[in-house]
Amino acid sequence: MAAERVGDIAGAETSSDQDVLVVTDVERRFGDLTAVDGVSLAIRQGETFGLLGPNGAGKTTTITMIAGLLAPNRGSITVAGERIGPSAVAVKRHIGLVPQDLALYPDLKGRENLRYFARLQGLRGADLKHRVDEVLDVVGLSDRAKDPVKEYSGGMKRRLNIAVGLLHRPSLLILDEPTVGVDPQSRNAILESVEALSGEGMAVLYTTHYMEEAERLCDRIAIIDSGRIQAAGTRSELIRLLGSSDQVRLTGAGDLRAAAGAVTQVRGVEHADVVDTELLVTATDAPSALAAIVTAASNHLELADVEITRPDLEQVFLHLTGKALRD
Repeated sequence: MAAERVGDIAGAETSSDQDVLVVTDVERRFGDLTAVDGVSLAIRQGETFGLLGPNGAGKTTTITMIAGLLAPNRGSITVAGERIGPSAVAVKRHIGLVPQDLALYPDLKGRENLRYFARLQGLRGADLKHRVDEVLDVVGLSDRAKDPVKEYSGGMKRRLNIAVGLLHRPSLLILDEPTVGVDPQSRNAILESVEALSGEGMAVLYTTHYMEEAERLCDRIAIIDSGRIQAAGTRSELIRLLGSSDQVRLTGAGDLRAAAGAVTQVRGVEHADVVDTELLVTATDAPSALAAIVTAASNHLELADVEITRPDLEQVFLHLTGKALRD
């Protein structure tokens, strides 16, 4: 069923000339354990692609192979049209990897850190200075560039970590949980930086434990569990897996069963159920039908509260994996 979902929704296995990353039927085993089992996906230029999965789902192993740090037992991975693996050095110039663990020198200033890593990437002279200035601006740290990193907040360190990954102008930027443990202000600054990157044509592979980040940033999302892609597509495409129905919860005093009978006559209402002291109404487009639902129910109830619940990515994730994203 998982394979059917992938094909029906997003065609994640297919690729085009604009794809920066193409992962084809990749498998990785560790002894008797198959950590990644037939994963296929593609990311286009200017696209932010979210990879979501509970702990132990195969997400980290997949990212490690995409970064060329681990070889798959089967399948292929190409970045900018070149095959990647541990021994393929040249192709890694196309990748910027920003891991969860910070890779910075705390006693050096922010600009000094970037100059050091820029030299490791082969930048020199005016190009080095210009690029350091550029990435400091992208991550919003130009005004703190002369301060030692040990004086930075956790969020500022993570933003500088992203800047390091951007220095060599990669075609693909891999961001692995970039907002873990940061304050809300820094988190928003990181998200704004990521939004700017995709706008400049960079392909971004983004993992997160925060569903709202995926909904805000990602053009498409793949949900991975038990080493397999369970579904992939846009937010709307994934939500359609649950069906298009919304739920309206009505609370009030009166004849709930009579209200349920009246509400079921409203156009767009699929069914209405009495649950304890509430009336739960399932409708195809609750906002459009809400006025009619309330009018019909009010003939039998003195309404105290009305609440609409629409399907979201959290519900899709739970439906596909049986787990919450942070599990």
